Amino acid sequence: MLPLSPARLFPLVPLVAACLASPPSAATGQPTPPQGAVRATMREATRATAQGAGRAAALAPPVHGARVPRPFAGSGELAAASCPEPPLIRGNVPRTREYLTVMLKCLDASWSRHFARAGLPYRKPVARFYEDPEPRVCGVRWPSSASAFYCTERGTLVFLLAGWWVEGRTDLYPLKVAAHEYGHHLQSLTGLRRHYEARARADRARQPELARRYELQADCLSGVFVGGVWRSLSRTGGDWAAVVEATRASGDDDGHRSHGKGTNRAYWLKRGFTTRSPAACDTWTAPAARVS
Repeated sequence: MLPLSPARLFPLVPLVAACLASPPSAATGQPTPPQGAVRATMREATRATAQGAGRAAALAPPVHGARVPRPFAGSGELAAASCPEPPLIRGNVPRTREYLTVMLKCLDASWSRHFARAGLPYRKPVARFYEDPEPRVCGVRWPSSASAFYCTERGTLVFLLAGWWVEGRTDLYPLKVAAHEYGHHLQSLTGLRRHYEARARADRARQPELARRYELQADCLSGVFVGGVWRSLSRTGGDWAAVVEATRASGDDDGHRSHGKGTNRAYWLKRGFTTRSPAACDTWTAPAARVS
């Protein structure tokens, strides 16, 4: 896939946060995890979201001339929860919709409880499933090559039910992708997305770096969720190592720097998993080396 130009990749603010599919590796024949992100112009989110985000944003000292919201400060660990993982395929029949539906219900339950305990306003996202890409979704063109993405303006998670990211897989990567996109919803609810957009508008030169901080935080939040339900997944240490490696392989070391190097994507995923604390996912004040 040809890389997107910087102008297309980093306009002022995002409408869609997307995980992009790539074809199988010519060397191994195995699927290559997603790289890059698609950005498009957006209007403001709903008034309810803005009001909730305003209540949620506890402000930290200035960093690089901006005040950084830390809505998860003091909220503690994500409570351990039971979320038995259904099969992605049964009797040679794909069960992608059923798998994602179950895991999204677990995400709703875990994060709604955490937000309630922290006194943060919460509403669950809408989920949409498609057998094939549509010409338009969420009021915009379907992002090129996207298999899973979050429509920021409409609070909607969109998943393609086919493709390398789910077909023939037995690992945790589909769950990690779903939890990552859900992380973008959490960023919208808490005002973190609005913080990102405001800083990107104010400093266009830093837009690629800010986009990486935004995406790496979603990686970390996905790790928090997986850590919270880990004991109920009937998975092994080898399964965890495999999803960490798949995440590392999805880094954009050689392309446009939109999601972060593989080592940093793996670092933030592991940080979320081991701490189970969303407050530990503060990529906004992390040193530059951790968000490169």
